[in-house]
Amino acid sequence: MASSRAAQRYAKALLDLAQENKNQEAVNKEVRDIYKTLINSQELRNVLKSPVVKPKLKVNALNAIFKDASVTLKNLFKVLAANSRIADLHLVAHKFIELYDERNNVKVARVTTAETLTPEMEAKILTKVKALTGSEVTLKSKIDKAILGGFILRIGDQQYDASIQGKLNALKTRFKNKAHV
Repeated sequence: MASSRAAQRYAKALLDLAQENKNQEAVNKEVRDIYKTLINSQELRNVLKSPVVKPKLKVNALNAIFKDASVTLKNLFKVLAANSRIADLHLVAHKFIELYDERNNVKVARVTTAETLTPEMEAKILTKVKALTGSEVTLKSKIDKAILGGFILRIGDQQYDASIQGKLNALKTRFKNKAHV
């Protein structure tokens, strides 16, 4: 819990600094790249968490991996290391992305399908969701074979279930209700 609050503060400070320097979009792109790398590399996250690896070595490793990172992000690495928060870099990046999207009225649509979406389907879903919400949208897709087919679309606290599993569950509920009458 404390890590999450700290990550929120660092992310807000980074976003405020980027806004002040008028390079929000560039920092946003860099942070998304860093987040994606951290999420896809358990080994890197383990190095950042390791009490055996000295903070300076962690910063050097991050600077080597993200050699094209801006001075702003390299300074973030140093500040996090100095405050023993470098292991929370993925949390800071995640919170930054959330705050950036919120400030820029970008909605996140989460779509769950039984199979991988084709680029054409992704484009259709994005277009439809943009029309429904009236704002920019980023699409996050997830594969869940348990839904059998169709899709489940979630935007904020709204959900549209057009999955086969959802329809089967609704049918099952209707049959149960009819049996009790």
